[in-house]
Amino acid sequence: MKKKTRIELVALSTLAVLAGLIWFFDFHSSSTVAPASSLAARYSPLSVENSQIHWSRLEEAKATEYKPGPRDIFSAELPLPPPVPVEVRVPQPGDTDYVPPVVPPPPPPQLPLKYFGYGTVESGSGRRAFLTDSDSVFIVGEGDTILGRYRVARITRTSLEFEEIATGRRGTATLEDQGPGGR
Repeated sequence: MKKKTRIELVALSTLAVLAGLIWFFDFHSSSTVAPASSLAARYSPLSVENSQIHWSRLEEAKATEYKPGPRDIFSAELPLPPPVPVEVRVPQPGDTDYVPPVVPPPPPPQLPLKYFGYGTVESGSGRRAFLTDSDSVFIVGEGDTILGRYRVARITRTSLEFEEIATGRRGTATLEDQGPGGR
């Protein structure tokens, strides 16, 4: 007989002896097993008020949508609490810390005349500006008054700087080209 066959026979006989011992002790020690009639005697059904299926609850459970919250369900750490809202106090007129709003300065004045050219006089008295209001032409020099409201401050090739006499505000009129046809 080969060595492999001999090992298989020894293993088979050992298993057969173990199976016999288990069978013997299982059937001869019946004192630990309770009879089926005693199990049925101790049974008491659950007290349920209504044994019908609650269809409305089932439909409600089916219609429920998952809405993720701020907490990560895979993390043991709790999320940070929401920040406490800070009350912002706006100072009112009469408060000690009230600062009145800054009023923007008024826009610069606009000259109601059109600056269309400049020139000089032979005597070297300075530049002269040519202004029009479509009906009349005004020829003024630096320091002259126009329409009784504006004083000419400076005349350049591209602009005319003036000052409003009543308020002292300064403005600028740019040179406007009439083109080859005149008016």
